[in-house]
Amino acid sequence: MQLRILFFLLFSAVVAGCSAEADSTAAAPQSAQPVDVAQVLYTRFSPEYTFTTRLESPQQIELRPRVSGVIESIEFTEGSVVQEGDVLFRIDPRPFDAEVRRLEAELSRARSALHQAQSEAQRARRLQGRNAMSEEQAESRISLAHQRQAELASVGAALEAARLNLEFTEVRAPITATASNAFITAGNNVQAGQSVLTRLVATDRLYAYFDVDERTWNSAFSQVDTSGQTQARLQLVGNSTESYSGHVDFIDNQINNQTGTLRVRAAFDSTSPNLRPGAFARITLTASDAQPRIMVPDRAVGSDLKNRFVLIINAENVLEYRKVELGDRAGALRVIESGLNPRDRIAVNGPARVGPGMPVTPRDVQIESQGLTLLQTGEALEPSA
Repeated sequence: MQLRILFFLLFSAVVAGCSAEADSTAAAPQSAQPVDVAQVLYTRFSPEYTFTTRLESPQQIELRPRVSGVIESIEFTEGSVVQEGDVLFRIDPRPFDAEVRRLEAELSRARSALHQAQSEAQRARRLQGRNAMSEEQAESRISLAHQRQAELASVGAALEAARLNLEFTEVRAPITATASNAFITAGNNVQAGQSVLTRLVATDRLYAYFDVDERTWNSAFSQVDTSGQTQARLQLVGNSTESYSGHVDFIDNQINNQTGTLRVRAAFDSTSPNLRPGAFARITLTASDAQPRIMVPDRAVGSDLKNRFVLIINAENVLEYRKVELGDRAGALRVIESGLNPRDRIAVNGPARVGPGMPVTPRDVQIESQGLTLLQTGEALEPSA
C-alpha cells in the first residue's frame, strides 16, 4: 500500500514538471529568423522559344564524271577543303586525245573538199554564163559545194565535242567545299553521269530549317521578317556552353494545312569546324514583342501538393503564402504570370528553412537583373495579383 502511494506521488511530480516546462515554452516569444529579402523584378521580357533541327548545307553535290573511262589518279586529300576548279580525279585521256586528233584530220580533209567544191561551183557559174555548161551540171556542182560546207560544220561540231570530252577527263570541283572520301579508286572504270566519285558539301554557310506552330508564330513572331534583324541562337547537342549566332533569312509563303506549322530557316556563317551538315541542333528565337513581366529567382519558388507558391514579407515582417502561376524561365530567373505585383517583397531563397506565418528579420538584397531593363511600377499596366 505504501509503495502504491509513493509511486502515485512520483508520477504526479513528473507530470507537473512537464506541464510547467510546456507552459514556459509556450509563453516564450518566438525568435525572428534573419532572411534575405528583395523586391521582385519588374521588367520588359521577351520569351525565348527553342526548336530542334538538323543543319543543312545550301550546296551539296554528288560528283559524277561526264565521260566514261578508267580512273587514272586521285588528285585531292580526302576530307580536305577543295577550291572551285581544282582537279580531283583524272580519267585516262588517251582514247579521247586520239579521237580529237582523228577529228582534227577529218576537219582538215573537209576543208580541202570544201575548197575544191567551191572552186568547181565558181567555174560552173562562169561556164554557165557563157552557155558552155548546162544548168543541171552547174546546179549539181553548186549543191556539192553546199554539202561540203555542211560536212565541214558537222566535223567541226564533232571536234568541239571531242575536245570537251578530253577536257572532262579532268574531273574538277564545281564549288569550294569540303570533300568526302573517294568512293571509287584509281584503276576502276566509271560511267558518265552514273558513277559517284565523291561528295562535296559547302560548309562556309549552314541552314537550319524548323517548323513553328501557327499559334506561336502569330503570338510571338508576327513582326519577324527576313531582313536579317531577327537573331537566332544555335546550340549543338551535348554542348550547352557554346552557342553560335545567326539570323532568320527565309519564311515560307504558306502554312502547312496538314500540320498547322510554318517553315522557317535560320542561316549561320560557319566559323567553327564543329558546325557540320547533318548535326542535330537547337535553335532559339526571342519573341518580337516584349511585355511587362514580374520575375523572381527560380529558387524563390516553392511547391506543395497542389500549387507553386512564393513567400512574401508583409508590413509586420511576417512571411505570407502567395500562390503563383509560372511562366518562362530565363537563366536563374522565372517569369510570374499571376500572383504577385511589382511592389511585393519576397524571401529570395525560398521556403527551404522558413514557412508561412513565421516572423523574420529582413536582410535587404537585390536580385541580379541579368542585363534586363527594369521598369517603374507605373510605367505599364501591372499584372493582376
